[in-house]
Amino acid sequence: MPRKPSEEGAALLAVLLLVAVMSALAAASLERLQLSTRLAGNIVALDQARAYATGAESLAVLRINDLLARDAGKTTLEGDWHGEETALPLPDGGVALARVWDGGNCFNLNSVARGGDPLALEPDQLAVQQFAALMRGLEIPNGDAERIAWSLADWIDGDERPLRAGGEDTLYSRADTPYRPGNTLLAEVSELRAIAGVTGEYYQRLRPWLCTLPTTELSPINVNTLSTEQAPLIAMLMPYQINLAVARQAIEARPAVGWNSIADFWQQPVLAGFEPSGEVIGQPQIRTRYFRLELDVRLGETEVEQVALIDASAPPARTVSRRWGREE
Repeated sequence: MPRKPSEEGAALLAVLLLVAVMSALAAASLERLQLSTRLAGNIVALDQARAYATGAESLAVLRINDLLARDAGKTTLEGDWHGEETALPLPDGGVALARVWDGGNCFNLNSVARGGDPLALEPDQLAVQQFAALMRGLEIPNGDAERIAWSLADWIDGDERPLRAGGEDTLYSRADTPYRPGNTLLAEVSELRAIAGVTGEYYQRLRPWLCTLPTTELSPINVNTLSTEQAPLIAMLMPYQINLAVARQAIEARPAVGWNSIADFWQQPVLAGFEPSGEVIGQPQIRTRYFRLELDVRLGETEVEQVALIDASAPPARTVSRRWGREE
């Protein structure tokens, strides 16, 4: 029985529709396959870049050991190692850029608390005062500086009793998005942004001066590696006593070969009239304990950034923390 023209047209339309659907499915499958291939390639490249970063880190640790072996008693700027970029060629045209800094020339946020148990820490008033002094030196108003410093101590200490100008659970639970203080040491400087009183502007101003060392000891400032631009780190040692001008003079008076002892540093004419407490006398260092390593690995279109903290308190030096990506 012959088909009607309308039936033949409907059949043709159905076939064309089926072809269109199959073409769309094939195109989608091909796109997914291409995406999966690119993702797999990116993962392989990322893993390779991270492997190169780990190798570059090991090489940097060896060089730090060599640096310390030159003079076990003190660490100076001799050799122009501080902040200098070193390029390490990699296979396939890649490169690893490495920079080493004195990782202790900063305010250790974890120093505002003390104690052997990380979950039962108590505030350290001297460190709190030093943090407030550093903020004042960076032109943060005294009221805000005091609030931030004590709030940080409250954030880290193990109890729920608010300190003066500080705050515990009750303060943070009233936020638009409620949260609770950590009541333990900070792992990242970026955690400071959660502290009461820390604005975005204050954080950006403070960020270059801060670190989170894996210890509650007072910030171990190495007076043999400080630059005059870092004078606020000396001024904060004795709040309301050492000013920025005196701190700069103390750094500028450093001998070309560095200070041979902490006593020599404190006995220089510009500081001889001050009477630091026993804790403060021993706070400055002439030997670097912590080194900060910054790595930038570039492999084709893949780029990996890594920051490592290296502890050189006892030979050989070893990596104690590592993070990937840009710091915030």
